Amino acid sequence: MLDFGRHARTPTLEISYADSGPADGPVLLLIHGWPDAARAWNAVSARLNDAGYRTIVPELRGAGGTRFLRDDTVRDGSGVALAQDAVDLADALGIAKFDVVGHDWGARAAYTMSALFPERVRRMAALALAYQPRGVFELPDFPQARRFWYQWFMSLDGGPDALAADPKGFARIQWDTWSPPGWFDEAEFTTTARAFENPDWVPITLNAYRRRWRGDQPSDPALAQLYARLPTIERIGVPALMVQGGADACDEPAISEGQAHYFTAGYRRVVIDGAGHFPLREAPDAVAQAVIAHLA
Repeated sequence: MLDFGRHARTPTLEISYADSGPADGPVLLLIHGWPDAARAWNAVSARLNDAGYRTIVPELRGAGGTRFLRDDTVRDGSGVALAQDAVDLADALGIAKFDVVGHDWGARAAYTMSALFPERVRRMAALALAYQPRGVFELPDFPQARRFWYQWFMSLDGGPDALAADPKGFARIQWDTWSPPGWFDEAEFTTTARAFENPDWVPITLNAYRRRWRGDQPSDPALAQLYARLPTIERIGVPALMVQGGADACDEPAISEGQAHYFTAGYRRVVIDGAGHFPLREAPDAVAQAVIAHLA
């Protein structure tokens, strides 16, 4: 089991993270998604450690033991902010270059890091989330819009109060519906949901989703230069792997098809039949095998 007792201070956060595997092994950042916690990487991280990799697994801003250093910092939940957090963590740990694997929000961070900081990323892998060129969120078709009900709900004027009233209940709906039944038990959800007790989980969640569809959401001004650069970058020059659950009921698997032309250093897509939106939990052996093959 990963131990999140370590802390690193960055310009914005005190990040809680786990560090496991051989100290002299290649460094691999594992970035979790939403609504999930860093413990989601327990099984995959153990397999990667056995294969000789050192894994750094942070708790995202707004999750678990990670805390903002200042009350007046904008609770920016964008992929740009998550990417900067990961690079800041690497800086704090003295890590110049690394591989990165991200799930869901972590996948967005991996794509964004690879676009904005290609000199830092050796190879990347994204789970469950297709690449969005230039960081643009496009209005989906009707079937996908139905799957995104939770995003529309949070974008309503009353959405923030409703989410704040029962954040764990809101997260539980996604666990119950984004993957085929039976992939988790009550004890695992209960333990994971403790990460949602972070005082910034609701603000970060709301900012992350409302900013996609509303023009009135704040961004951290410290990230202004990155926000200006991202729309100019369409193609990624970092070797990439995309792992897709064939039964993902949040993001239609077809969305991640046909994206190889966006990756100039190579791209491979692996579909895990029967897995839903949480392949790192549902099929850790298959995910670890695909990642190890990619990194090798």
